[in-house]
Amino acid sequence: SMAQSELASKYCSISNASKLKILSALTEDRSMTSIARENNVSVNTVQRVLGSCSHRFLDSYEYLPAHLAFDEFKGVDRQLHFICLDGDSHQVVQILRTRYKKTLLKHFGRFSPQARANFRTVTMDLNFYYQDIVRACFPNAQIVIDRFHMIQMLTRSFNSLRVKVMNKRSRQYQLLKFPWKLYLMEKIHPRYNWHYKDCLTQAQVVMEGISANTALENSYNLMQSFIQAIQTNNTQELKSLITSKDSIGTLMHKTLLTFKYNLKAVLNGAALPYSNGCLEGFNRKIKQIERTAFGYSNFINLLTRIRLEENQYKEKEPNSLLMTA
Repeated sequence: SMAQSELASKYCSISNASKLKILSALTEDRSMTSIARENNVSVNTVQRVLGSCSHRFLDSYEYLPAHLAFDEFKGVDRQLHFICLDGDSHQVVQILRTRYKKTLLKHFGRFSPQARANFRTVTMDLNFYYQDIVRACFPNAQIVIDRFHMIQMLTRSFNSLRVKVMNKRSRQYQLLKFPWKLYLMEKIHPRYNWHYKDCLTQAQVVMEGISANTALENSYNLMQSFIQAIQTNNTQELKSLITSKDSIGTLMHKTLLTFKYNLKAVLNGAALPYSNGCLEGFNRKIKQIERTAFGYSNFINLLTRIRLEENQYKEKEPNSLLMTA
């Protein structure tokens, strides 16, 4: 016979109160070692408590929100894992071990046709096979290209051309190298700069710098007009800029061809209010979780820890997560 008590489970020497305290600590940005040291238990005990609530985060195929955001993040063994968030509530909908096309098609294919037909928008970067997945699984969904990724492609193309145009040991080199941030800004502050031994406003620095090359000047004007059109949701202006015939350099031309190939999704990104901002912020939170733990070797433990640190689970009672399925 064995004495039993409500303070601890059968065949277990760790009290339920200690488990609840450990689980509550797991919802915070702390390492398992520090949690084990605080509760006078081993790290393996903390891992077992973490694993005891993993059944709460199993896949569900009954409901899909109307708006989703797709992206990926680096996790176990530096592999890329797929993640999608609700575009309205910004809550995690699903995290998958891989981001392969075959895996995603299989996962979303398990939802009912009605759930997939009610789907409305998917926000993503310019990853081409995400678009194939949306077209195959969600017939009524609109593809929305994230505005940040569009502007990022343009600025990288412009900076590449700027570096290519620079000639060392010349005034143009000084104007194009050191104040490189000015070409991505719109502020004007006159001041003296020792690089080119002259007192110029920021606008004068930019204008004199881009005048060194016609393609550079056209690329700069196109980039600024593109940013302004996105800020004002002017889809007609965006369409005319994407089909521009000006001399703008090879890389900028390739960027516009990419936008032209995804024209409808790019215009949706400017017209609709949805973006991947919530998803990028959540990916930063996942990086912090991995950094605190010095990485994870078990995907289930990483997934459970991510779910526990979500705000919705911090507000719930920890003992509801410890209950067996």
